[in-house]
Amino acid sequence: MYQSHHGVVAENYGPRADAYVSSAVHAGGADLDQIEQALRGRSDARVLDLGCGGGHVSYRAAPHVAEVVAADLTPEMLEAVTRTAAERGLTNIATRQAPAERLPFEDGRFDVVLCRFTAHHWRDFEAGLREARRVLAPGGTAIFIDCIAPAAAVLDTHLQVVEVLRDPSHVRNYTAAEWIAALARAGFAVRSLTPRRLRMEFPVWTARTRTPDLHAQAIRSLQRSASAEVRSHFDITEDGSFLLDTLTLEADAV
Repeated sequence: MYQSHHGVVAENYGPRADAYVSSAVHAGGADLDQIEQALRGRSDARVLDLGCGGGHVSYRAAPHVAEVVAADLTPEMLEAVTRTAAERGLTNIATRQAPAERLPFEDGRFDVVLCRFTAHHWRDFEAGLREARRVLAPGGTAIFIDCIAPAAAVLDTHLQVVEVLRDPSHVRNYTAAEWIAALARAGFAVRSLTPRRLRMEFPVWTARTRTPDLHAQAIRSLQRSASAEVRSHFDITEDGSFLLDTLTLEADAV
């Protein structure tokens, strides 16, 4: 019997929870520094880490705010966050299992919503954004960070195919324009956009998601046959490593 999309996500990420806690790409970065800076002086804030994964946003946020709720679809991820928070003495982090599209929180529960590298897994992107807006208090702020697709269709197509071969729970990396329009429809006003690029080391990138060898070989075949435009944009190297575009969007509830 075939699983639902949420089942595919949970099945794929449950066994990988510890890998995401220890992942260098996820544990550091200028985007986390930006989140931390935005939270300074917010000692009374109630924060939602939406799609918390390995919990790196929660660990950065917790020292600056009153409360962090780390929400994720995958129980093993939440167990890893609970364990790591305890090891680090972060007593104000709680966890809650939920899909982004159906959050078990009352309207206006949080002052800040933070969401990093998870929206591309959501079955219903716009429903997740609407839920993020619903649980945000009047005057609240949100920071969304994700991998994004280039605007050019030839680059977009290459990226989506590579992503789903690597990880069957992938839905879509949205373009910057798609993000801005969807946030507006959900009731957010985007205040700032910060583009960045991340180097994905191919062996580490595929090992983290336990990509089957057949799929990894298919990705390498696609990369080798890609046009000069594709190879140049993603800066694909001989071992398959490449650059991934990311975007940090700071937005206010309207």
